[in-house]
Amino acid sequence: MVNSAQKLSRSRVFKTAWFAKAARKAKVRDPALCAAMHQAMLGLAEDLGGGVFKKRLNDNTHRSIILAKGGRHWVYEYLFAKNLRSNIDADELLAFRSLAKAYAALSEAQIAVLLAQQDLMEICHEDQAQIQE
Repeated sequence: MVNSAQKLSRSRVFKTAWFAKAARKAKVRDPALCAAMHQAMLGLAEDLGGGVFKKRLNDNTHRSIILAKGGRHWVYEYLFAKNLRSNIDADELLAFRSLAKAYAALSEAQIAVLLAQQDLMEICHEDQAQIQE
């Protein structure tokens, strides 16, 4: 059986450039994102199907959409304030499912390009002690 620390060490965790900007405005820092991702990997997130998960952040004032089809790449994709909208709509969910599938199919070389272009930012590195068991 794979424990969550092993799962996290084999998975790569990213946030999109858009998400990074939204998280900065909402004052959600990387250590909190890593802790929330750890919980999501333990199944403590709402599974919307197709590799799309909804996770509460920032003392339950914000919701994040995480894409993780196949569990190899976990990507913080979207952030919204709970008081501004209750949920994503059906069309957005379909788009997120498509995007989750696309992220799952990315090669390491493609990930490297996205990182170099700063379209993705990697968080929760093994060398960062942000996740505690």
